[in-house]
Amino acid sequence: MTDRPAISELQEELIDDFALFDDWMDRYRYIIQMGDALPALSAEEMVDGNLLKGCQSQVWLLRGRSDEGRVQLRGTSDAAIVRGLVALMLRVYDDQPAQDILDHPPRFIAEIGLDEHLSPTRKNGLASMVSAIMDEARGAL
Repeated sequence: MTDRPAISELQEELIDDFALFDDWMDRYRYIIQMGDALPALSAEEMVDGNLLKGCQSQVWLLRGRSDEGRVQLRGTSDAAIVRGLVALMLRVYDDQPAQDILDHPPRFIAEIGLDEHLSPTRKNGLASMVSAIMDEARGAL
């Protein structure tokens, strides 16, 4: 069993983190820094089977399940801001119980203003990522 914080706590932490920034340029820099901190994927993992559909940038999202029924996620992107969006989603949803994922949609997206400050194509990509994570959680139940 893991001692990972609950999804609601992680979402609150993100909302609090973003509240520290006065403007969107600083928030974008923070998102990019989060993406830069993601562990690299191997060439064997960056294959078409792990590419998300519906994203303008290339987004690789690896999905799996632990023996305890937790959804395990890893990912990256070829675009800096999108890689940061991957990092945001992984921070909240990686290694969480499937039912908890389904019970806690990513409300932090609206609360930090991402839905208002992303281009339409990035918004579509983020929606594809959310959908893939929710699908994996549904499949785990």
